[in-house]
Amino acid sequence: MDLVAGGVIGLALQELVDKLKHIIKNAVSWRETFQNIMAKLESLQPLVKEIKELSRELDQQQKETTDFDTLISKALELVDEYPKVSKSKNIFKKSRYADKLQELDESLDQWLKLLQAYQSRDLKELLKLMRELQEMVIRLYTSKKLEQSQISSTRCCEVPEAPEFTVGLDVTLEELKAELLGEDSSVLVLTAPPGCGKTTLVQKLCKDSEIEEKFKRNIMYVKVSKTVDLNLIIQNLYQHNGRTAPVFRDKEDTLNCLEQLLKEIGPSPILLVLDDVWPEFQDMMFRFQIPEYKILVTSRYEFQAFGPVYKLETLSHEDAVKLFRNHAKLEDGSSKIPEDLVNEVVQHCKRVPLALKLIGLTLCGRPREIWRRELKKWSKWDSSVLDYMDKNDLLLCLKSSLDVLGEEDANLKECFLDLGSFPEDRRIPVTALNDIWTELHELEEDDATAYLFDLSRSNMANVVVTRRDVYEEDDYYSEHFATQHDMLRELAIHQSRQDPETQRKRLILELDEKKLPSWWNQRNELTFDARLVSITTDGKFSSKWCNMKLPEAEVLILNFQTENYVLPDFLKTMSKLKVLIITNYGFFPTKLSNFELLDSLTNLKRIRFERVVIPSLGETSIKLENLQKLSLFMCKVGQAFGSIQKSEPFPSLEELNIDYCTDFVELPAGFCNMVKDVLRKLSITHCHKLSTLPEEIGEMDNLEVLRLRSCIDLEKLPESICNLSNLNLLDISDCFSIRNLPEDMGNLRSLKKLNMKDCSRLRDLPPSVLDIEQLGDVVCDEELKELWEFYLPCEAKIKLRLAKEDVNLNWL
Repeated sequence: MDLVAGGVIGLALQELVDKLKHIIKNAVSWRETFQNIMAKLESLQPLVKEIKELSRELDQQQKETTDFDTLISKALELVDEYPKVSKSKNIFKKSRYADKLQELDESLDQWLKLLQAYQSRDLKELLKLMRELQEMVIRLYTSKKLEQSQISSTRCCEVPEAPEFTVGLDVTLEELKAELLGEDSSVLVLTAPPGCGKTTLVQKLCKDSEIEEKFKRNIMYVKVSKTVDLNLIIQNLYQHNGRTAPVFRDKEDTLNCLEQLLKEIGPSPILLVLDDVWPEFQDMMFRFQIPEYKILVTSRYEFQAFGPVYKLETLSHEDAVKLFRNHAKLEDGSSKIPEDLVNEVVQHCKRVPLALKLIGLTLCGRPREIWRRELKKWSKWDSSVLDYMDKNDLLLCLKSSLDVLGEEDANLKECFLDLGSFPEDRRIPVTALNDIWTELHELEEDDATAYLFDLSRSNMANVVVTRRDVYEEDDYYSEHFATQHDMLRELAIHQSRQDPETQRKRLILELDEKKLPSWWNQRNELTFDARLVSITTDGKFSSKWCNMKLPEAEVLILNFQTENYVLPDFLKTMSKLKVLIITNYGFFPTKLSNFELLDSLTNLKRIRFERVVIPSLGETSIKLENLQKLSLFMCKVGQAFGSIQKSEPFPSLEELNIDYCTDFVELPAGFCNMVKDVLRKLSITHCHKLSTLPEEIGEMDNLEVLRLRSCIDLEKLPESICNLSNLNLLDISDCFSIRNLPEDMGNLRSLKKLNMKDCSRLRDLPPSVLDIEQLGDVVCDEELKELWEFYLPCEAKIKLRLAKEDVNLNWL
């Protein structure tokens, strides 16, 4: 038995001490020896107690304490013999007793030294264990934060939230639910014209408690779209299930890998939702013979060969009225809209939910007179023979909302039309829109963002925010995205194509090898007048560009899905180009060829790369004299800044954004020297391998914003940042490894806002923080708030705010 853990040693020691006290009080012989033994036992008592507690903490069996117990037991026997020995006249017996007492005294002396050593050892071991435990907790915490912070999270096929207000879906929902909970059908098809609520219905269905109980975490939602990329879909499904996708050899191999993945997920029930399926997808519908595996398809087409087809009927008149009234109010805010007006609107919208919603928001808050004027326009439409609104009628209906946008603000309509420049069913980065609208429509960046929110309020676009502190206002939009209903995108493209192709303001090309424009392979160069050019190519595009001239183009958007991409030669002729946005929608980073063509773009002000391998900028010959903003999102940048020399290649760079670049390890001193006189904003976020910053960062005299969000390996800020006299915003939120702040933080005289949310290892503040004269806003968590309050005097003007997080993020 472990006597320490059992408490026996403590009791025996106490008994021995009590008996010795009695003996010492009355002893004549060996009093001094007994006193020495007593002193050592009293020294041993707290050691024994502490070792007992440490052993319990460490969950150890202390072998050495068993031997110590034996010694205490013999000591008790020796003390019990004292009355007899002291009265004995046998000199030899007394001599032997004295020797035993001396041996006990020496043994206790040795044990005192030994247990002190054991105490030190156990304490060190406990401290080591505690450190290991702390590191483990931090690693787990960091891992969780990483999972939350990644744009491409492992749960990338989650079902989006359905709108809060819906009508007319209950009957079809119950029918589909019965089929999914049953054992008969393996593939179900939900069909309806565009804008009728198919996607909303399946989103509600997947959130149904009975469906969630059956399929649990195995509900996977895939937005298919017209330009489907099979490899990307399968890679996302692998990633969603926390697995690394293999390299696919061909289409057959890709489908085989998916089947194997689904079998591994089973035998638990699986529900795969394929939303917005087009005929091009028919021969790869992911049908496999797997028990409890269901596929739910939504499409504007009927695929009767795949399984039961459920038609989502147009809303009843009553439901259509409810939906319309929910979104429309009169100028006085009243929802008591005259019945005749409501009936006319519902009739002309053909009871299609999307049209009712948009028209309702268009007329919301406007006088009756305008309502009646718009109804007169609609009365000219010849639409009485249709049971369902076809695409052209729906576009015509939606166009009225677009016309209202133009009446309110011509720029607002133009901004809406620009949204059609991005591929279908893809999230559009708000930072990219800001770049386009700032240069193309000459807006301030704040106004550009405001226009997007105006479009969102009009239901002409949606804004999706993936940052956890969604309510924080700090002009950080790298985690904001726009999405758009397919029909609204078609409306934007339709409106942009009203003029002849060479005369359009927006040239929007969607290319694959089988569907090239008739003029593509002409030998003669064609000249286009477009100010915005968007070219989207699929994974099979050969990169053999046509001869075209774009002398008026100010914005070029290149969207593609290949691992190797050749920049088009016509870049040389784009003398007015101000904004270049290059986005790879594939799974792996793209290597760009013809990178040196950028050197010819003398008026280029803004570049945004996404999922691109950036070559060593110091080794290229490019020098962009007027480039003001460079944004790198999910790029490979390990070699990009390594050999940069002073004044090359971006002498005018005012803003650098490096987001989600997983191989970004350090910011070279050479880069800091290059931009020290011009850079105003430096944003490095979610670069988890960044561990240090150079001291040269303190030489960026004009730096106003330094954002280091979620750089979890960054251990400290260089002391030199205290030299940044113009810095007004410092964001180190989610930098878990930072342990302390520079001692001279008080020198940041211009700092107005400090975000230090979730800096979990930060345990102290330098006293100089109280000297930051303009600091008025500190965002932190509860622990750091208490730390600040300890330092702050009562009259301090600094506002401490707890970071607010939205737990219901719209991950798409």
